[in-house]
Amino acid sequence: MTAAPGPGRVTLGEIAAAANVSVPTVSKVINGRSDVAAETRTRVESLLHEYGYLRPQRRSRRAGLIDLLFTDLSPWAVEIIRGAEEAALAAKSRIAVSVIPSEQDADRWVRSLSRGRTDGVILVLTELPQRHRKRLAELHADLVIVDPVGQPDPDVPSIGAANWAGGLAATEHLIQLGHRRIGTITGRPRVLCSQARLDGYRAALERAGIEVDPALIAPGDFHYESALEAARTMLELPDPPTAIFAASDVQAMGVYEAARLNGLRMPEDLSVVGFDDVPMSRWMSPPLTTLRQPLAEMAALAVRTLVSGDSADFNHRVELSTNLVIRSSTAPPAR
Repeated sequence: MTAAPGPGRVTLGEIAAAANVSVPTVSKVINGRSDVAAETRTRVESLLHEYGYLRPQRRSRRAGLIDLLFTDLSPWAVEIIRGAEEAALAAKSRIAVSVIPSEQDADRWVRSLSRGRTDGVILVLTELPQRHRKRLAELHADLVIVDPVGQPDPDVPSIGAANWAGGLAATEHLIQLGHRRIGTITGRPRVLCSQARLDGYRAALERAGIEVDPALIAPGDFHYESALEAARTMLELPDPPTAIFAASDVQAMGVYEAARLNGLRMPEDLSVVGFDDVPMSRWMSPPLTTLRQPLAEMAALAVRTLVSGDSADFNHRVELSTNLVIRSSTAPPAR
């Protein structure tokens, strides 16, 4: 049984522990949000009263600022920023972009946030330690996650794309062209979208009666260098792939370079499919077949969710559709 808070100044974390709920749930009760069960609300309200929690003064107006957090920046991140900026402009808000590649950077960012004001925080493929999540709740900073790293918190709205369906569509396209030796280079391990794209790839092969060859599955990290190395290793196999599905367009660029270094032509000798449909994908030579991920739309939805100030009508986990964009990097295999 959880111990009740002691006398003196009580924190949101102590109230949450006593009520056996999360800190974001306590924050929702304090802010009058409607997406809390009546029984839970009553229990939390009773504890707030019992332990004399002093509610902060509600903001008389919005700060007009939304924080957007990444672990790194890439062409993919640029599309997220573009979508967030457009939605923020429509809502008369501004976007503050921060890159926090390490836990030490996250510590500094949280300290700086404590000294300012924000209407909310959007985490993009970024995982904050639980102590930072609690601090955001205590600062009454709403949170939305775009492409969660781990299992989404049921108390926090999250937005993603149909990654499994995208991996399935990419692989089925190559199978329909006649490919049977199809490799894949995955995204960052532990990230949900990476695993979903890999699962879609596996499902397509299994549905077509093609055995999944572990030698044709290479770990990546969404970056060019990892894909270049993985593709070169794959293309030097005794029975190399005739097609490769890369988990991002940037990784597809690495596959292009590996093919060039191995003296292969595309798509005559090797077909390549990417994922994201960032602008540079149509400028590659040959233009890249890829899965369009609605990056700008995902970011815009995250901004609108924060600006609305109420996620009662938000389904907490939203997945937007992905679409196959066929260009010149895929063709039937020559052999």
